[in-house]
Amino acid sequence: MAAGRASGAELARVLLRPRSVALVGVSDDAAKPAARPLRYLRQAGFAGAVYPINPRRGTVQGERAWPSLAVLPEVPEHVFVMTATEHVLDTLRECERLGVKVATVLAGGFSEAGPEGVAREEAVRAFARTSSLRLVGPASLGVAHPGSGLLLTANAAFAERELPPGKVFVASHSGSMLGALLSRGKARGVGFAGMVSVGVEADLSLGEICSATLDDPEIDSYLLFLESLRRGADLQRFAREAARRGKPVIAYKLGRSQAAAEMATTHTGALAGEDDVADAFLRGLGVARVGVLEALLEAPALARRIPLGATGAARPPRVGIVTTTGGGAAMVVDQLGIRGIVVEPPSPATLARLAAANLPATPGRVLDVTLAGAKYEIMRQLLAILLDAPEFDLVVTVVGSSARFQPELAVKPVIDTACTATRPLAAMLVPDAPQALAELTAHGVPCFRSPEACADAIAAVLQRRSPAVPAAATQPARDEAAFISEADAYDLLEKLDVPHAPVVKMPLAEPPRALPFAFPVVAKVCDERIPHKTEVGGVVLDIRDEDGLHAAFETLRRNLAERAPGIECRDVLVQTMRSGLMEALVGYRVDPDAGPLVMLAAGGVWTEVARDRALRLAPVTVEAAREMIAEVKAFRTLAGLRGRPRGDLDALARAVSALSQLALQPQLGVVEAEVNPLMVMKEGAGVLAVDALVLRRRP
Repeated sequence: MAAGRASGAELARVLLRPRSVALVGVSDDAAKPAARPLRYLRQAGFAGAVYPINPRRGTVQGERAWPSLAVLPEVPEHVFVMTATEHVLDTLRECERLGVKVATVLAGGFSEAGPEGVAREEAVRAFARTSSLRLVGPASLGVAHPGSGLLLTANAAFAERELPPGKVFVASHSGSMLGALLSRGKARGVGFAGMVSVGVEADLSLGEICSATLDDPEIDSYLLFLESLRRGADLQRFAREAARRGKPVIAYKLGRSQAAAEMATTHTGALAGEDDVADAFLRGLGVARVGVLEALLEAPALARRIPLGATGAARPPRVGIVTTTGGGAAMVVDQLGIRGIVVEPPSPATLARLAAANLPATPGRVLDVTLAGAKYEIMRQLLAILLDAPEFDLVVTVVGSSARFQPELAVKPVIDTACTATRPLAAMLVPDAPQALAELTAHGVPCFRSPEACADAIAAVLQRRSPAVPAAATQPARDEAAFISEADAYDLLEKLDVPHAPVVKMPLAEPPRALPFAFPVVAKVCDERIPHKTEVGGVVLDIRDEDGLHAAFETLRRNLAERAPGIECRDVLVQTMRSGLMEALVGYRVDPDAGPLVMLAAGGVWTEVARDRALRLAPVTVEAAREMIAEVKAFRTLAGLRGRPRGDLDALARAVSALSQLALQPQLGVVEAEVNPLMVMKEGAGVLAVDALVLRRRP
């Protein structure tokens, strides 16, 4: 990093609260996007100095225009570059020469514009690597800090007036999404402490920008709109620090493609598609990922009421529901169930307390007060008892028609109760009731206007976990990596305490010698140049005696001569044939963006067909590995289902955790490792690896 570059609190200040800004390429034509920033700054009452830069005009929008940055009476702290693409780099060099702290670049036409654009973008990146100037973009629609009137953006939505105050910070790969969130937020009374369109992240990444704002007392939560996991290490550092400070992070992530699987060299790579990796990445960092856009705005209020990891991992989160409309509650129950959230009925003890207070106490999954009528006192008493009940992690009030025209009956008691409650309380309003939603929002009560967004936000927030132990800071890159032999792979497993079936290596060109273990056995060619042995006929199974072993060696020699004539394979592995109750796949890989990951799946031929797997950031604890086992449906039969033998799931969890420790040992150079299959034996008998594939950096 170049000396004198702004970082931390200083970066946040010049980015969001600069004392002076310059608008390079500002337009006098009100119809053009380049005219908007000056208009927005004046409309919002920005108190700092504003310098319009336009070499072809003496005035812009009725204000004095300056011909260049060099002739300004002071060096602006933040420059918004709106010039044509071909002039961007020259403008940035001028900013650096003058000592500008930060520049935001609007122009596109970079990597998205073909080979020439790629070259332009690389030139900007090369400049940024050595420059003292910090850069947002290119292809950034700008930044905003509504509290200080800094609306330094070309986004048309910022023509909105009287923006509500707020403590939510937004960082987005999509510039247009800032406007969408701004307008939707205003309609809901949700305001923002800052908004940044990060563009292509040629210098400042989304994670770096958010990290710089973490100590800002005006910010209490973050919304991320992600198109990818670019600059994953920066995102990791930010999310971990946000969790440590108790500032919740909510993310909406695009991209559910399987493009990554097409380049996979192992089952682990094929199964860990882009969206699966994103899920594991965000989950491992304590980030609540939502899938409904409206939930992105509604989740922060709930996340602020529920500390990270508050519900623990030993059981699913439990939600209690009280409603004035049976149909509305049923929709919420359905949507929560889809997302794996248990709607808990009131316990007998809670029902007894309700009955003693002459309150509606009909046994059932939800507490329906429709027949009793929505009344303030009834709702206050009901909510007080439910919020005191130990069986609930969260209580949701589903309010019917009264929310629109008589909010004092069922909405006001929610507000009054939530303000003093120690347990979180949320509301879902079935009718269109903007006034009631605004009141709830103003008092900080989590509130929702659709069952889908309600359930999505609740599931995302309640299922958060504290960030996992971080992997080593640096990890081996995939470049110059190569497979190692299966024999060397077993040596690696031994170092990690992952058990494998007994094996002995023998020369292929010689007759097999006596075995140190009993038949039956399997014979496999052993060469790092043949990672997928079955493709060349390099495996002979179920060898029963010495004669069969001699025949197997001859078969392997013949198959190699026919199917891999260019490879002189010298060794054969002979391994005991072992069977277990089930085959598992345990995989590890270093993702270029997310970092080290560990995956658990059912093994065998159905691995990629069923796609029944669990994925986490590595390393994982044994307890986290148990959670992964619980997620894989195939392993439910190993828990003694319907009288079947129980498998050694504790040994499986230890093996998953052990392989994941590669994330803490980058010196081993492993970028991908897979045990497939790992035989799960009967309870108490452990697990055994009977095949292993490892991709390691060349020495």
